[in-house]
Amino acid sequence: MSCITKTPAFILLPPLIFCAVFSGFLTGANVSYASKFKKTSSRHDLSYTIGKADKAFYAMNYEAADSLYSSVLETDPGNPDANWKLARLYVSMGESLPPEKPEERQPYYEKAVLHAEVSIKNNENIADGHTWLAASLGVLADNIGPREKIKRANIIKSELDRALELNPHDDVALSILGSFNREIADMGWFEKVFAKTFLGSLPKGSQEEAEKMLKKAIAINPRIIRHYHELGKLYKDMKRYEEAVEVLNEALNKPVLMKSDERRLQNIRKMIKKLSKKIDG
Repeated sequence: MSCITKTPAFILLPPLIFCAVFSGFLTGANVSYASKFKKTSSRHDLSYTIGKADKAFYAMNYEAADSLYSSVLETDPGNPDANWKLARLYVSMGESLPPEKPEERQPYYEKAVLHAEVSIKNNENIADGHTWLAASLGVLADNIGPREKIKRANIIKSELDRALELNPHDDVALSILGSFNREIADMGWFEKVFAKTFLGSLPKGSQEEAEKMLKKAIAINPRIIRHYHELGKLYKDMKRYEEAVEVLNEALNKPVLMKSDERRLQNIRKMIKKLSKKIDG
């Protein structure tokens, strides 16, 4: 019986078919690699753009920062970092406008709230998202009126608590919480009745807790004018005028990091002048 050697099937394949089959494996590998490379490249591009936007923000070129952060959302609408940074930007843009023009400030604050909420929705574990939602809600309420802030008191406190749970060294959250405590402690009888009507009860707040929070914020980031201004206002409320002047004078030596710092410095100088008269008188 003759022995018939079978030719392997792949040898019988016409060259073009064999190439097509073999190249299919290569093409699949290339597509997979290209897809991964594209995603990595895209993430790198977004991070680079966010970095450029950050530089524009810190240079107080708010329009350029707005354009760059917004361009990230065109590719990745839910990007948590771009969204909370837009919230921060819109708060800063609103605060740079005169308080006498609340109607011009309002759209910025409303956008800030929306972007902070998107950031938290896409990553609940980023402290800055909670910090800037609290900040956005606070300035939005201030812009509408004191009763609006009372209505939002619980959610603002809740967001600040969550931010500090995630990052105990968040000086912005500490500073806002210090201001929050000062305002709660300074609240009059009528406001407390109003708060009880709408909220059932107010979050606790005291001048002692306010001082603790604001001092901690300064210790963490001693360059921020707002921290000193808020502590100075607290000492004024507590009639600790000499300490208030001392703290406010420190603020005058700090760098202007936001457009609203210029107006804040003007207010600080006025406060120092008035408090100095109280001390001398």
